[in-house]
Amino acid sequence: MSDQTTNPVPDESVAVEAQRNVYIQGASGIKSDLPISFEDMESMAEKRLSAKAFAYIAGGAGKERTILRNREAFGQWKILPRMLRDVSDRDLSISLFDRPYSTPFLLAPIGVLDLAHKEADLAVARAAAGRKVPMIFSSQASTNMETCSQAMGNAPKWFQLYWSKSDDLVRSFVQRAETCGCEAIVITLDTTLLGWRERDLQQAYLPFMEGRGIAQYVSDPVFQSLLDAPEEEPGGKRKITLSTLKTVYSLMSRYPGSFFANLRSGKPVKAVRKFIDIYSRPSLSWEDIPRIREYTSLPILLKGILHPDDARRAMDLGMDGIIVSNHGGRQVDGSVSSMEMLPKIAEVVGGKIPIMLDSGIRSGADVFKALALGATAVCLGRPYVYALALGGQKGVDEYLRNIIADFELTMGLAGCKSVSEISMVNLMKD
Repeated sequence: MSDQTTNPVPDESVAVEAQRNVYIQGASGIKSDLPISFEDMESMAEKRLSAKAFAYIAGGAGKERTILRNREAFGQWKILPRMLRDVSDRDLSISLFDRPYSTPFLLAPIGVLDLAHKEADLAVARAAAGRKVPMIFSSQASTNMETCSQAMGNAPKWFQLYWSKSDDLVRSFVQRAETCGCEAIVITLDTTLLGWRERDLQQAYLPFMEGRGIAQYVSDPVFQSLLDAPEEEPGGKRKITLSTLKTVYSLMSRYPGSFFANLRSGKPVKAVRKFIDIYSRPSLSWEDIPRIREYTSLPILLKGILHPDDARRAMDLGMDGIIVSNHGGRQVDGSVSSMEMLPKIAEVVGGKIPIMLDSGIRSGADVFKALALGATAVCLGRPYVYALALGGQKGVDEYLRNIIADFELTMGLAGCKSVSEISMVNLMKD
């Protein structure tokens, strides 16, 4: 955690300004269309989105007990405020990989954002850049990394990698990320297989079958070369129904090029089949990880670490950081929460490499608790997707303003004037 005192936040800060604007506009009968609380955002998004889209975004593995445990783990810790600490100047800045960041927030990689809004990743990228919050581009994005990077300019951005069955594709993704200005590579470890997600299964819906969420792939020359290999459709010929025709139309419309050219070539269908076949590698092991160093000089983080021994193994392999995560409860039902494992992992890491945490963060108080327990920064997930669904770029911008303000006020009211002052002494456990 940074001891720097760069970028101090004066009393006229994001938090103070945000509150003032809300109340001043409220006095004139003007309220934002974006709810303040996560629960209200989720409820409103459910009404706004299709049943399939909401199920995919909101759902978790199995009975969704891991999603519940993620939230319960934050509730086990209580903040212990201290008084008379002079918090008139509040410094939210941190340092990651020798670069200063204005807040301890990143946007977690989330795929298929066009389920939430037509502008998808591009809207999120612009909002993130405006708030100087790093966005981690998803492998399963709806907009390719080059387009998002260009929209963000010099604002910080990272890239998240699903390790494909094709090493050539892995190399291409990583090198494209480095070329377009990404500052770190995040390898997701916990999705070598797709979790059993009852909501999606009940809807019989996987968005990739419509050609959604594969923009990184269809824009990649290595992936395009893989489409030339002969293949057979798994499971034989599909029964033609109205839904089949709708799916085909969706595929042809989303794929680069004209609708009729795509229809003639059949490439969109081939692309979906190839993506399904190779996007993840169930055989991935610790022995594979060092090869990533051959592809890039960027910092490398492993996402999905929950066991202290895995954190130790990551450090032994020279990884630059880890993200403590259970994929927002989407992969293993009944898993441990990220938050309950954070102190154990922080003890093993001992401050040698940065630790980020995701899964379950819903408020500024949650962020404060995570930093107190050893996280260097946190990654925000579902809340910004709901904000995107409700307000596009403006919605994401407003959500980021709100959670930054919430965290800033929590930090100051707890008696800490900088992120570097937040520690275990600020917490008590039930």
